Amino acid sequence: MASDVTDGEPSDETVVQTASDAAEGVVFDRYKQSEVRDVDVTVHFAEGVLEVDVYLDAPGDDEQVAEDAVLAARTAVDDLFDESN
Repeated sequence: MASDVTDGEPSDETVVQTASDAAEGVVFDRYKQSEVRDVDVTVHFAEGVLEVDVYLDAPGDDEQVAEDAVLAARTAVDDLFDESN
């Protein structure tokens, strides 16, 4: 994915998409799509503050997978900013 960079920083839209893709990637890496009863990834990025919330309804330790997805989203955004600097 090509990132939009303004003033050396990725755009808010790029940050949100990167975080969302990373979180969903973790969920669907751990579960088959048919096993996931519900998933909701909410990402907000404003004034340099990233908020990520993952709701997951799936068998097993879905809370841990949701936490891992949030961590992956934050890491992906950190990496995005590291690349732009």
